[in-house]
Amino acid sequence: MASLDLSSDVADLTAALVDFESVSGAEAEVADAVESALSALPWLSLSRHGNSVIARTELDRAERVVVAGHLDTVPPNDNLPSKLMGGSLYGLGSCDMKGGVAVALVLAATLRAPTRDVTYVFYECEEVEAARNGLTQISASRPDLLAADLAVVMEPSNAVIEAGCQGSLTVDITVSGVRAHAARSWRGVNAIHAAREVLERVATYEPRRPLVDGLRFREGLTAVGVSGGVAGNVVPDSCTVRVNHRFAPDHGVAEAEAHLRHLFAGYDVELVDAAPGAPPGLAGPAARDFVAAAGGVVNPKFGWTDVARFAQLGTPAVNFGPGDPELAHSQAEHVPLGQLRSCLRRMATWLS
Repeated sequence: MASLDLSSDVADLTAALVDFESVSGAEAEVADAVESALSALPWLSLSRHGNSVIARTELDRAERVVVAGHLDTVPPNDNLPSKLMGGSLYGLGSCDMKGGVAVALVLAATLRAPTRDVTYVFYECEEVEAARNGLTQISASRPDLLAADLAVVMEPSNAVIEAGCQGSLTVDITVSGVRAHAARSWRGVNAIHAAREVLERVATYEPRRPLVDGLRFREGLTAVGVSGGVAGNVVPDSCTVRVNHRFAPDHGVAEAEAHLRHLFAGYDVELVDAAPGAPPGLAGPAARDFVAAAGGVVNPKFGWTDVARFAQLGTPAVNFGPGDPELAHSQAEHVPLGQLRSCLRRMATWLS
């Protein structure tokens, strides 16, 4: 089994992690390596949950924080193994988020007596459906392991804190028509043509830009799919437009759903999927100290991340990690070495 050297430079450790191919559902090898490396550190207590590994300090500090990173990646796209070019490390998962995992592993290996107790969570299946997510699995069986005063999810954020996250809601909007032979189309009502009103409402939507705990979020509404038609010679009598809504964390799922039902009144609206957002979570002393240690800059998180899972458990959470989130899942995914070292330095300052 390939091993991990936790005493190596954070960039070298990132490269070693990237070179473990660990597509969602196939994280066993990298999880074994993480567990084996951490087992050599006597100041940590370890537990294994599927292909998720949890390591905790038990120092009876006044506060406990979670540092979390997922071990899985999307499928390869001719971007393995890792390679170093121009001050950045390229390779699948380098940005999302093995760079962040490397930072957390170095912290675990070097901070024998942090000023706050730390729970390090290295988890599986973040890139797939929620039911398989390692945090979902752990929260169902051992929610106490995720309890903390603050969670830092090492999602790529260009080494700047991104607080909270927006919720996501997807609906199917169905437009009805009347079938007819395409040669006599005037005898029917074309549902695909009629769907233009739905698309127009999406295209002209004015998003809210609410201020939440001092951060300016920006909501969004996007058509992500259109389906309809039964044959090449039949006027379609049904067309479905799938719409995704990203909503700020001052609204819950019920409010977001009611908003869409009002916006598309007169149409059949079916809820497909929903995930609540998370408030910025910056009020507590652990969060305030972290903001100071991380440079004092905080941005809102427009996408959805696992900070929402921590928020549902009552643990405030922020995103903070090396790498540009816009590079995640791309063939040219990479992480700047400077951001790896900056994140490590700032996290160590906060916990020392």
